[in-house]
Amino acid sequence: MSEQRPHSPCIGVCQFDAQGSCLGCVRDAGQVMAWGRLDSGQQAALMAGALRQQCLQQRPYLARLAQLPILEQVLHRLDRVPQGKGWNHAQLADLLPDRPPVESAVLVGLVPRASGTQVLLTRRTEHLRNHGGQVGFPGGRIEPDDRHPAAAALRESAEEIGLLPQQAVTLGFLDPFITITNYRVLPLVAVIDPAFVAVPSPDEVAEVFEVPLDYLMDMGNVHARTLDWGGKTRSVLEYDWPGQRIWGATAAMLANLHQRLQQA
Repeated sequence: MSEQRPHSPCIGVCQFDAQGSCLGCVRDAGQVMAWGRLDSGQQAALMAGALRQQCLQQRPYLARLAQLPILEQVLHRLDRVPQGKGWNHAQLADLLPDRPPVESAVLVGLVPRASGTQVLLTRRTEHLRNHGGQVGFPGGRIEPDDRHPAAAALRESAEEIGLLPQQAVTLGFLDPFITITNYRVLPLVAVIDPAFVAVPSPDEVAEVFEVPLDYLMDMGNVHARTLDWGGKTRSVLEYDWPGQRIWGATAAMLANLHQRLQQA
């Protein structure tokens, strides 16, 4: 379990709006410049005080996320990116190629609605070479220009569904996950502005939809199924959600979110 700490949406990459506030972490230029001169105690005090108030004022939807206090305790910190081969690596070790995995990041978007927290998911277009037609989170490979995995997840989300930096507050990471296609995925959990209207990229995304978090965190709605890969049998998870097939890596990452929430 990550240590308990005040909320900080900073990912170390700042872009400023017309009012001089960072689109990601809401700090002004002076606070950004002074950050490195503060010790950890002063940073924690600033995050718990002025920065938190600034964030809540500029992103009022954040306070409406019922799971926020728990998530702040159980996610990996943004400034301590989780390492390791992936929590499921041992299950796939005999199926993975003998080369480094492709580093990637996805956005696990939580939308605080009056009816409860929703999880934002996409269905990829059928013609894509990799995972065509499958349900997943927006995201993709981490490019050399991405200074932080969270920046990669946000960039990919902007490209795929039109999500702007000021429409999301990043919270932290789930555990790394390795896919059977040799992608090492860092799932970034973020709170999405309920006013956000998705604009799917027609080349990549066929549909954007939401599923209640409570449904996805009820393991009674998940079942295991087996499939053959390279002549070997493996077990994967699948949700019974009407009209969409939520399974494989996406279901496994949601199960990891459930596991972390249970640690609080």
